[in-house]
Amino acid sequence: MVLLEFSMSPLGKGESVGKYVSRSLDIIDKSGVDYRLNPMGTVLEGEWDEVLGVVKQCYEHMKKDCPRISCVMKVDYRRDHIGRLSNKVASVEKRLKRKLKTSS
Repeated sequence: MVLLEFSMSPLGKGESVGKYVSRSLDIIDKSGVDYRLNPMGTVLEGEWDEVLGVVKQCYEHMKKDCPRISCVMKVDYRRDHIGRLSNKVASVEKRLKRKLKTSS
């Protein structure tokens, strides 16, 4: 399974790009891929082709009316592990013996 964190936004569309980012989140939410939104991006969990396919859908939709797009991605693959969106945070909280501030 892959965790893929990405942030995609148009350039040259002004200071606030929430209109464009929210369109991507609509695609992500409807994709069926497990995800977590955070203030600086979105983390997807799934198979390689599945998560990259969601990113590609976001890109294809954004490029329709955005001539320039910035995208940053970070990928973490771990064989035979699922549920890492929540398990990774839980593991750290267990070690610290306290809850941490998270997006969830």
